[in-house]
Formats: sequence, C-alpha cells, structure tokens
Amino acid sequence: MPASPLWKPALLDSVAANARTRVLRVTWPYLLIVVILAAVGGASLNVMSAVRAYVGGESLWSKAQKVAVSELERYARTRDEAHFQGYRDHASVIAGDRDARSALRQPTPDRAAAVQGFLRGGNHPADVPAMIELFVRARNAGLMTASITLWEKADGLMLEIERYANQLHAAVQLREPAATVDALVANIQRADQTLAPIEESFSSMLGDASRRIGWLLIGANLLIALALIALATLRTRRLLARQERVAEALRKREQRFDHAISGTNDGIWDWNVPAGDLYLSSQSKALLGFADDDADETVSQFARRVHPADRRSLLAAIRGHMHHNATFDLDVKLRTRNGVYRWFRVRGRSIRGSAGRLERVAGSLTDITGHKQAEAQLFEERDRAQTTLASIADAVITVDTQGRIEFLNPVAERLTGWSTTDAQGRAVGEVFAIVDEATDAPVPDPVERAMREAITVESDRNIVLMARDGEPIAIDQSVAPILDRIGNIVGAVVVFRDMRRERQYAAWLSHLASHDVLTGFLNRREFEHRLRAALDEMTEGEAHHAVLYLDLDQFKIVNDTCGHAAGDELLRQVGALLRPRLREGDTVARLGGDEFGVLLAHCPPEPALRIAETLRRTIADFRFVWQRRSFQIGVSIGLVNVVSGPRTLAGVLSAADAACYMAKEKGRNRVQVYRPEDTEITLRQGEMEWVNRLHRALADDRLCLYAQPIVGVQHRNVPRHHELLIRLQDERERLVPPMAFLPAAERYNLMPAIDRWVIRTAFASLEQRRHAGRGLSGSYAINLSGASIGDDHFLAFVREQFDRFDVPHSLICFEITETTAVTSLTKAAEFIAALRALGCQFALDDFGTGVSSFTYLKHLPVDYVKIDGSFVKDMLQDPVDAAMVEAIHRMARVMGKLTIAESAESPQHVEALRRIGVDYAQGFGIAHPALFAGTAHGLHAVH
Repeated sequence: MPASPLWKPALLDSVAANARTRVLRVTWPYLLIVVILAAVGGASLNVMSAVRAYVGGESLWSKAQKVAVSELERYARTRDEAHFQGYRDHASVIAGDRDARSALRQPTPDRAAAVQGFLRGGNHPADVPAMIELFVRARNAGLMTASITLWEKADGLMLEIERYANQLHAAVQLREPAATVDALVANIQRADQTLAPIEESFSSMLGDASRRIGWLLIGANLLIALALIALATLRTRRLLARQERVAEALRKREQRFDHAISGTNDGIWDWNVPAGDLYLSSQSKALLGFADDDADETVSQFARRVHPADRRSLLAAIRGHMHHNATFDLDVKLRTRNGVYRWFRVRGRSIRGSAGRLERVAGSLTDITGHKQAEAQLFEERDRAQTTLASIADAVITVDTQGRIEFLNPVAERLTGWSTTDAQGRAVGEVFAIVDEATDAPVPDPVERAMREAITVESDRNIVLMARDGEPIAIDQSVAPILDRIGNIVGAVVVFRDMRRERQYAAWLSHLASHDVLTGFLNRREFEHRLRAALDEMTEGEAHHAVLYLDLDQFKIVNDTCGHAAGDELLRQVGALLRPRLREGDTVARLGGDEFGVLLAHCPPEPALRIAETLRRTIADFRFVWQRRSFQIGVSIGLVNVVSGPRTLAGVLSAADAACYMAKEKGRNRVQVYRPEDTEITLRQGEMEWVNRLHRALADDRLCLYAQPIVGVQHRNVPRHHELLIRLQDERERLVPPMAFLPAAERYNLMPAIDRWVIRTAFASLEQRRHAGRGLSGSYAINLSGASIGDDHFLAFVREQFDRFDVPHSLICFEITETTAVTSLTKAAEFIAALRALGCQFALDDFGTGVSSFTYLKHLPVDYVKIDGSFVKDMLQDPVDAAMVEAIHRMARVMGKLTIAESAESPQHVEALRRIGVDYAQGFGIAHPALFAGTAHGLHAVH
C-alpha cells in the first residue's frame, strides 16, 4: 500500500521528539554537573564576598574609632563644638555595626534592623545581605564565634569611651576646671589604649578567617569537582560500554544472519526494479557455479537461465506478485555455469516506496535438486511398495482418513475373504471384523484410535478375525497412521498375520511348562502351585487334604541293569497304573526321578490311607518286563494329613519326604503316616532341615574350629597336644555344638565336604601361626569321618594340602573312630600307612564301644588309643567302668601305644587316671575348648 501523506507530519514530530528524548537521556548528567558547579561557585563567591565585607567593615570600624578618639582630644583642647560633632559622626559608624550585631544575635534575627545598622556602619549596600547570611549561618562556628566575642568586647570599650565623651562634653559646657577635663581625656586615652590590641586581634582574626574560608572553599570546590569528574567519567564509561554492547550485539546479529544464511544453503538476491540491476550474494553465485568476483547479471540474463518449460510460470508469478501481491514462491530449473540444469526454489518479497511504487524485489534462492530427486524416488518407491505389499507374507490393508478401505494385498484378501474390488470404499470394521478370543466381544476400532492419537496401536490381547465366510482366525495386528511429508495424517495401514499355528505352539509350551514330558503328569512346579492353593483354601475353612509322597523301591536296579530307556518305560507304566486308582479331581505329579506326588483334595485321613494302600498294592503286584527280564517293583509312601500336620508348603513337603524316608528304612514297600508326635519322623525331618542349613553354612563360611588341650597325666612337662573340634554359627550368630548337625551330615553324605573344610582351615591357621612366630607344641588332632576314609580321592586331597601349606607332617594327628575303622578296615589301614610314612600321627577314637575292639586294634598302626568318655565319666562311681579303663590302657601299653582318656571332668578323674597309668587326659576338668580358627564375632554358645 502507498504511504498516506496525512500521517507523515505526525511521524516526523514523533521522530523529532524521540531524538530530543535520546539527547536529553545522554546529556542530563553533564547538565547536572554544570548546574552543580555553578551553584557551588556562586555559593563560594557569596561567602568570600561576605568575608571581604567584614574585613572592610572592620577597617571602617577601626578608622572611625581612631578618628572619634582624635576628635575628642581636639575638642578637649579647643572647646570647639565642631570637633565634638565630628566625634559623634564617627561614633555613629561604630554604633551602626553594634546595632546590626545586636539585631542578628536575637533568637529570631531582625534582618531589617541589621541592614540599617550595617548601612550606618558605612558598609556597601551590595555586601550587606552576604554579611547578614554569613553571620546567621556561621555565628556558632569556632572562628566566627571568637571574632564576634572580640567585636563585642571592643564595643564594650567604645561604650565606655562614649560615656567619658558625654561627661567631657558636659564638663566643657559647664566650664569646669581644666583638671576635670584632663582627667576625662586621660580615661578616654586609657580606654583607647586598651582597645588597640583588641582591634589588632579582631583584624588579624578576620584576616585568618578570610584565608581559612578561602582554602576551605577551594578544597570544597576541588572535592566537588573531583566527585563530578568521577561521576562524569563513570557515566561516560557506561555510555561507552553500552555503545560497545550495542556494537557487539550488532556484530553478533550480523554473524548470526551470515551463519543462518550459510547454514541453510540459501542464496540471497535483490532486484532493483527501476534500474533493472540484479544483485546475487556469494552463496547465490556459488549455487549457480560462479565465483564471488564474477560480475552480476542483469534481470534479462538471469531470465535466460530459466528452463524454457519454467520460464512462463516464473514470469507469471513475478507479474502476479508485482500487481496483486500474490505469493512469490516457485520451483524452477536454472542452468548453471557448466550448462547443467538444477532445481531451485525461488522466493521473493516486494518493497514499495512512499508513493506505493514498486522499488525492489528481494528474496532467496535454494537448491532443491536433491529434494526433487528424492520426490521422484519416493514416487518410484511407492510403486515398488505396492508390488512389495502384494508379495509379503503379512496381510496389509490401507485406509483413508475416513476409515474407508483403499487397498488389500493378496494375503489380506485370502484371510478376510474380501477382494480389493469388493472391499474398496467400505468401512474398515466391515471387512476387518475382530473380536476378543476369550470373551467374543468386539474389539474397539484400532484404526480410529491410531489416527486420532497419531500412534501405533498393537494387539494387547488375543484377538480373532471373523472372515467373510464366518471362519474365526487367530491373528496378531498392528495399526499405524500414514503421514505425509509435512506430518499430516493421510490414512492408516493395518498389518496382521495368521497366528493359528503360533497359538497352538504357545498352548503346547504352556502345557510343557506345567507337565512332565515323560509321564504326562504335572511337574513339581505345578504340583507345588496347586498344593499352595489348597493350603490357602484351608485358611478359610477346615477342608481335609492329604499329600502322598511315593518313591519307587527298585527303580535304581532297573536303571542300572537295563539302562535309562528301561527306566523311562517303567515310569510311564507306573504312571498308567496310578491314574485309574485316583479319584476325579485328585492331582498326581512326577516330582523328579522315581518320585511321585499325589494331592488328595478334600480327603479325610481314613480314605486317604485306603487310597495310599491301594496304590502300594497296585505297584507291588505289578511286574515290569524288559527284554525277557522281569522285575518286581515296590513303592514306599509317605502320607501327610494336612489337617493334623504342617500348614505350609515347605512343611508339608518336608513331612511327606521324611515319612517316605522312614517307610524305606522300616523295610520298604509300605505306607508311613506322618504324625507330629512321632519322634522318628521328627528326628528325620530335623536332619533333613539340617542338610539345607549345612549347605548354607558352608557357602557362607559359618563353620569354625575350637581347640581343646590334651595334657600329660604322668609327667607335666610332656608336650601339650590339642584336638580340633568343629562348631557351627547359625543364622542368629549362635554357636551350635557338633552333635546337633553332625548326625545329619553323616546320614546325608556331607561329612567329606566338612572334613575338607576342617583340613584346609586348620592347615591355613597353623601356617599363619608358624610364620607369626607363635610356638606350636605337641600335635593337633583332626577327626576324620568314615565317608572321607572310604573316598578314593581323599588321600590325594590331604597330600595336596600338605603341599599347599607350610605345615610339618609331624604336627598333625588324624583321629579315626573305632566304628569307622571296623567298617572299612582295609581302606583305613591303607590310609593310615600312607600318611604315617610321611610323618603324620594317628589316634583310634572312641575306643571300647565296639565288641571286637581289641581284635582290630592289633591290625591298625595307630600311635594313640583314645578311651571312650562313657567309661571315664563314671569310673569314680562304677567299678566296671574303672576296670574297662584299666584294661584298655594295659592292652594299649602291651601293643606299644599311648592312651588318652576323654571326658576327664574333674581333678579327681585326673588323679584316678594317673594311678591307673593313663598317659594323657582331655576334658572340662583340664580346660574348655577355645576358638582356634574361623568365624568368631558375635558367637553365643548353644548348650
């Protein structure tokens, strides 16, 4: 639009007002400085003028005083009234200053009276106002106060002279004697002499005041000038800093503009319409293949670079923009310097003068050849995508923004039963009809949600496609919106696949997760899950449940003699025998190996026992035949009635396992009912619990070693020996004695692991003590179990520990119980012989408890015989026990072995052993065990 002339004056006035405001904003501090300097200078001049006026007034005062006294002296000599009148005229000057001072000394100064007084005192009228202001404002200042005091003192003497003058005038008029006149003149002269030094002091003080005030004013003006200079400097620095910031901001804006232009790969062009000149920026020239120093082209030359096919549309766009302000944004092909045409996006905007005439058109030039190539490639890819969709294995449906079907690939046609021709234009829900597999309820339209929320919608449940012919097909689907190049949703694509085979496979995997492959029964995990559910049901009511734990008796024989294939077939046939003997609703599972579990839901104890017996007889009567070999199979069954037994999953399974184990120990092929008061089962269950606790203790390193001294009875100076005793720290950091856990360890074959831990720990501690310089006397006894002696690899382990740790062989004494030696005499003898050859010692522990002790003693090359503590403990009261101790000692002595008595509980026991001749004693009567190695923090003994 052309600019209207009506607003031009107002705009100029506004611009002028803004300019004045900016000038005032910059210059006001300097104007303020000038005003302050002028004010300070004026004030200084006024003060100096007043001081000088007082100096001049003092001179007039002093002159008048001297002339007045001189006139009085002449009057006394001449008796001429003219001289007395001359005195009065000059005394009037002094009286005027005195009246002015009196007027100004009042609480409210009388300025008018002061003016009249200073004028009578001969002061210049122009100086009077400054004199009054200085007196009023500085009368209490130190220097001014001293001057006023002298002034008042001088006026007092002048009043005295005035009194003498009046008396002199009267004496002359009365023609009194000359002596009277001379006396009065002498008084006047005496007062004049007193007044002279006061006048000099007053004059000197006013001079000093004038000089001091001058210096003070100079100093004050200098300070004010420095302060104003500092203010001006600060203001100037701020203005300069602001100017620098503005300049820096301008530079940054220019840099950002340059970077933005260079970063966008756009060139700038500017067409001066009246002159016909065309400016091309460096980037524009570079885009067209020209150098920066090449001459600019005219509009006509540039127009010839346009491809003939685009020239007409470009000219039409320019005319439309020039005449109608139409949008000037066009894609054209331009010929570059090397003659190759490239695609460019040409955009422009017109700039008009005040009269509305078009003066310039400026804009940008962008190389979009890559975009055009990508666009062409996109169309090619779209055609290729149509071909691809027709050949992929997934079903694909495309819909428009209204949810109407546009395309189905062949897989979608086959699954839905609709052809693309029949389906086009139909609502997607009519062709792609899906329902929930579990409820048969229609599923909310995923296409509508995908386009509404602009998200990809996946299947969140098992869905079924209802084909055109009504056949349900299990599918998995995904719906995604289709976006154009600027992000607008132009439709959606539905991708789905036939999931019937996958669903069948998933169902089979789910079955495998809860069933045993071999027998088809439930597996242990599912059995525990159902048992837990049954126990949870009992918390709501007293329902009767029973659990059977079945363990085949001769399964290992079949497996070892005929192989695993026979064992698997046996398990399948046993499973087939069990299933018909159970009620509908009962749960049977294979728990592992040849073990089965049965949950008899809502079954009282009596029927549960009958079912267990039926299962036992069925399996006992069954004969398994494999390759002409026949086997009779039995089963041991543990029965737990949950109502009277434990109520937890672990407790029920542990009780059933313990009952089954007792059934095996009592002869196999029987049913053992779990009863809480049954001590045998309780003991067995406790031992089974100790197995897990021992495994955890070994893993957590909660075992420790204690040492109990073994001392000589006959001779106190013999080396002291020690027996290393094992202890266990439980989960609550309490010390557990060995008899609480060793029976379980022996029964469940954990002793080899414990023996190995003891040897490693003892050897490591002994090596550490030797290297620390601590004395090691005698020997250290380590107990070995029968399982370790029977282990073919244990001897090699012991030798390996001797090689690993710096422990002398003679420092170690291994203890073997009599029952262990008797059980495996040959292995025990070989073990003892091998280690004694290295220097180790051996002791036969718990001697005397076996029926053939003396027979086996002569076959074992041991160094010590340890008399069992059961004989030693009661030897003071029981003569038979005392005789047994003596007999064992004598027999050992005959065989050349030393004896050690266990359980010496008191000094009396030690004395009795000494009389018999026993070599060593061990027990609480000598010393309690003390910590030797292993865990020690926070231990509390458990008795």
